[in-house]
Amino acid sequence: MKNSRRVYSTEDGRINKPAPPRAPVPAGPQATPAPQATPAPQATPAPQAPDDGVVRIFRHRSGRHGKVVTVIRGLPAHYLETCASDLKRLCGAGGAVKDDTVEIQGDHRERIAERLRSLGHTVKLAGG
Repeated sequence: MKNSRRVYSTEDGRINKPAPPRAPVPAGPQATPAPQATPAPQATPAPQAPDDGVVRIFRHRSGRHGKVVTVIRGLPAHYLETCASDLKRLCGAGGAVKDDTVEIQGDHRERIAERLRSLGHTVKLAGG
């Protein structure tokens, strides 16, 4: 078998040898400065709703690959977990409590507004 070549073997390990490490660049006056790393762009935080006792219900889509999320702001902090659980059950959807807001997956603004009004909250539909 003179005209054959090895295709695979476990005897020698790697067929191609790894590249040798690079020599360090000398530091001196002629050396170019290292490029400054630019900070990663931060997501702009949602505008803070005024603390006037009004519950605002937003519909958000940005940063979620086109998926719609209903965001509720202005609820009391001690009430967020129980309210989120109640609203998720009402809408039959998932959701979470993040940064003093309740997020419910899907566009359920009218249904949520009706429930919050029946609980005695002043509700505004805000945004898209």
